[in-house]
Amino acid sequence: MTDLRGASVVLRPAVPADVPVLAAVRATPEVRARWRGGDDLAGEVAADLADPGTRCLAVLHGGRVVGMIQWYAEEDPEYRHAGIDLFLDPSVHGRGLGTDAVRTLARHLVDDEGYHRLVIDPAADNAAAIRCYEKAGFRPVGVMRQYERGSDGTWHDGLLMDLLAAELVR
Repeated sequence: MTDLRGASVVLRPAVPADVPVLAAVRATPEVRARWRGGDDLAGEVAADLADPGTRCLAVLHGGRVVGMIQWYAEEDPEYRHAGIDLFLDPSVHGRGLGTDAVRTLARHLVDDEGYHRLVIDPAADNAAAIRCYEKAGFRPVGVMRQYERGSDGTWHDGLLMDLLAAELVR
């Protein structure tokens, strides 16, 4: 895969040398609250990079790794679609980089990989992420009740969002 260029970000395949910075981003309180993780975040990031079912891309801004966006595929022809997940360093939040990263990856998945439908599933209370994804063209489908267990041990709702190829905001 070649690098994907957005308006402000570059997405490139994440490599083992990215693990320390990605683990540091995952360790920030804002990211850890959503992505959680155990005591060995570097090990978890390395495992993500090694997972053949997930494609992990480093998000670069100004030549610096500021996060990761990943995608997975459902290849059953009856249900074919791709899903996206993203985390960014809180120091770059609010600059439109998340929307740029999502839009850039979505464009690749639609134009180059031929997916007609994409999904993303932020926490239902993550208003900033939901706004970010809506700017790229994702629409709410519905609330997934008690979808994931939070760091506090209780169940939290998720929001299923999807995007059809024709709805991608380019």
